[in-house]
Amino acid sequence: MSVEILIVDDEPDIRSLIALTLEDEGFQTVQASNAEEARNFIASRPPTCIILDIWMRDSDMDGLETLKWCQSVYPEVPVLMISGHGTIETAVQAIRLGAYDFIEKPFKAERLILTVRKALHHQKIERENAELRARAKQVEISSLTGQSSAVRQLSTAISKVAPTSSRVLILGPSGSGKETVARLVHQQSAQSDGAFVLAPCAQMPASEADLQLFGSESLSGSRRVIGLLEQAHQGTLYLHEICNLPLETQAKLVRAVTEQRFKRVGGVVDVAVDVRIISASRRDLSQAIADKTLLEDLYYRLSVVTLIVPSLRERREDIAPLVKYFAQLSAEQFGKPVPKFGDDLLNAMRAYDWPGSVLQLRNIVESMVILNDGSKDNILGVDDLPADVTSTHSDDANNVLEQGLSMALRDARELFEKYYMTAQLGRFDGNISQMAKFVGMERSALHRKLKTLDIVGEQE
Repeated sequence: MSVEILIVDDEPDIRSLIALTLEDEGFQTVQASNAEEARNFIASRPPTCIILDIWMRDSDMDGLETLKWCQSVYPEVPVLMISGHGTIETAVQAIRLGAYDFIEKPFKAERLILTVRKALHHQKIERENAELRARAKQVEISSLTGQSSAVRQLSTAISKVAPTSSRVLILGPSGSGKETVARLVHQQSAQSDGAFVLAPCAQMPASEADLQLFGSESLSGSRRVIGLLEQAHQGTLYLHEICNLPLETQAKLVRAVTEQRFKRVGGVVDVAVDVRIISASRRDLSQAIADKTLLEDLYYRLSVVTLIVPSLRERREDIAPLVKYFAQLSAEQFGKPVPKFGDDLLNAMRAYDWPGSVLQLRNIVESMVILNDGSKDNILGVDDLPADVTSTHSDDANNVLEQGLSMALRDARELFEKYYMTAQLGRFDGNISQMAKFVGMERSALHRKLKTLDIVGEQE
């Protein structure tokens, strides 16, 4: 993440000296000779840090007044005050107004560099603490759990696209883990030190979408409204369910995504940002474009790289490790023992279609952990699962049973085997290898059984 330091001082020689000192250490700098120039720059692009002189000639604000203004607009940006006429009272006043530190002129280069580094480190810690507080009640997956070919392919794709700055579009059914994939892309990217900002497009009222994304130039009291795009500066903005944004907002987003600049609501000054955009949707976007709920222009700008997140029923072999993983997380969260899971329970879970995908699985596991009595010998079985998981196709099964009762044993067995094998083939989407593991047969024997029962359409 690049660091840009704004130097505000009415003396050109002082500004140049500070700039050269910091640039020798690898920092980027910009300069302003008075408060008006500083405010114009800050309004268009928030710097990482500000070095601000207290006494400035030909300026409509002195340093302390400018400090107050900076704190009202970007309180998270550290400000270092400098002065050649400083007193203890002035330094104390500056600190009380929100300055990070106070440096007297003439300053030593080592002191200046050390103070800047401390201010930047403090800013990073504050940002990380804010993110941790915001996610304190959330359980987050730090990596993709599972060894299925679908998960391995997705993990490989993430590792390839993450280090680039490309925009990423993530597609997958509801509950499949699109936000987890987005966070992994961010964590493995050059923007990982920056913020990961979630924009829940489906939850934004149409009348407030512009305000929430772009912010407002109107002040509430003395404070400007900072939008999600600015909050994600030098980090990642995750647009969840992009099709839910109003078309007018999508049109404005086209420019913001392409040029990395935009105007706040009610503003006239362009705001420049450095933001990686990751978007996601559970919808068929070709249909969304046809239905005029997604601008084609925006789609092509967001889909530089597309990642597909498989549903849970496409990666059934990952169910057992996911169950154990979620059980461990839930046990730690609720202070409960980690339960044991019987083979009958895991087999029933593998056979279920999981319309809510991974999120539904996590909720069920969390419920079982909470309700578990905690006895050491207790092994959770199929009876501990919700009825909707175990009653799948119960009507069809009852029909087969009724038919079988009117047949000879041999014919009834063949009827049941055909029903059973057909159902399992459908549940495993034709994957013979996965099905063979589940039913407990060698793959070659399963092939022969399917051929004997005249069941076709199987795949490797």
